[in-house]
Amino acid sequence: MSIEVKDVMGRVAIAVLQEASFADIVSAMRHFGVGALTVIDAERRPVGVVSEDDLLLKEADTVRHSVSIFESRAQRQEHRKAAGVTAAELMTAPAITVTPETPVRDAVRLMHDRRVKQLPVIAPETGRIVGTVHQRDALRVFTRPEAELVADIQALLPDRGSLSIEIDKGVVTICGEVSRRSKVKALVEAVRAVEGVVDVVPKLVHDKDVIPGPDVEPPCV
Repeated sequence: MSIEVKDVMGRVAIAVLQEASFADIVSAMRHFGVGALTVIDAERRPVGVVSEDDLLLKEADTVRHSVSIFESRAQRQEHRKAAGVTAAELMTAPAITVTPETPVRDAVRLMHDRRVKQLPVIAPETGRIVGTVHQRDALRVFTRPEAELVADIQALLPDRGSLSIEIDKGVVTICGEVSRRSKVKALVEAVRAVEGVVDVVPKLVHDKDVIPGPDVEPPCV
């Protein structure tokens, strides 16, 4: 069973309007205990994100109104943000969004690739913000009930009669016999891809011989 954003996301849409002032943004960040806010238009559609880094440019950038022709586009953008006083002027655009049906794994990859700690969640039919998913929300996949984890893993086992699993703090040990050595790697990768699995320890035998390989432990007793 794939865990989706709707299973872990916060139902509060942490956002400010484009016309929100610098002081309003700081106040909202302190109130919600977050380091970034989604900026929305009048229809509640995300148009950008304003972060603590964006706000701190007000202190770090002392050359706000003096622009050199030798500056890069990124430097000019920093000067613009440092001179900004509203969310629309301070934000980074466009907003990077996900939907409630986005797999958590994809949302995590997106946060990692874009180096952000949260993503606005939008309704696909309207584009309006309906919540926020944070990195800490995604960590909830590692607290799934063990029964759910077992059911998902057992569904992947090619021969449930000859294989068994043990789970300890998210680490899955697979015991038993397999018909072909080639099945081991694919099985381990499939189990490792299950949301909530921390690691996989294969303890498998083939024709009564332990399957060789650096990732294979001695067979189960």
